[in-house]
Amino acid sequence: MRIEFSGEIALITGAASGIGLATAQALKACGARIAGADRDRRGIDAAAACGAIDLALALDVTDSAAVDAALARCDAELGPVSVLVTAAGILQRPLPPDRLPASEWDKVIATNLTGSWTTARAAGSRMAARGRGAVVFVSSILGAQPGPVHGYSAAKAGIEALTRSLAAEWGPKGVRVNAVAPGFAETPLLEKATHFGALDPAQLAASAPLGRLATPQEIATAIAFLASPLASGITGVSLAVDAGFLAGAGFRAFPGRG
Repeated sequence: MRIEFSGEIALITGAASGIGLATAQALKACGARIAGADRDRRGIDAAAACGAIDLALALDVTDSAAVDAALARCDAELGPVSVLVTAAGILQRPLPPDRLPASEWDKVIATNLTGSWTTARAAGSRMAARGRGAVVFVSSILGAQPGPVHGYSAAKAGIEALTRSLAAEWGPKGVRVNAVAPGFAETPLLEKATHFGALDPAQLAASAPLGRLATPQEIATAIAFLASPLASGITGVSLAVDAGFLAGAGFRAFPGRG
């Protein structure tokens, strides 16, 4: 079996770095033409220059008019989008609720949840009208096992619910909707969190049954599978790619076992 995307047009948000860039590279290697979108204009242009994407789009996913314009440009320059991957997202500081500014909560919800909804609504509706397509949201294991990042966890839990509701909505119209929930992974976002002392990669790796962090490439492979015809019977699911972090949670409660 081989993952095949020949003739498909994929729109990937957050494609300038990390999981988004790895997904663009993976889908392109499988034959897709890639429209990569990111609010980092320099980063998305660099991704295009190195051949990872075919069409670079400077896009803020919180701007619904800009999302519609990006899809129109995809239609005109590459063709109708048949695969959408929503990898655009931001982190927040791990603060107690009484110290978390409302502006920071609003920004995280607007980018991670509302931005995913806005992009999926625009692209998925077009797919449904054509009778085929696949959407893969990038969620997080923190949507299932919250930590002290209250807005981030709430946004990712919302994406999990959105995955199921849109799968039910669009399934009869030929559009599959799934999510990949990354664990802690070797990405620029983790590097930033480490720099500010919010996370310790060594501690995170030790907490995972596989003894390491996930990689962007492993997460991209899972996304490619769910978006591909190999997953034609799968919709409404969330697949954790976390080196076993969620599975090991119960074992961490018994540090003295054995």
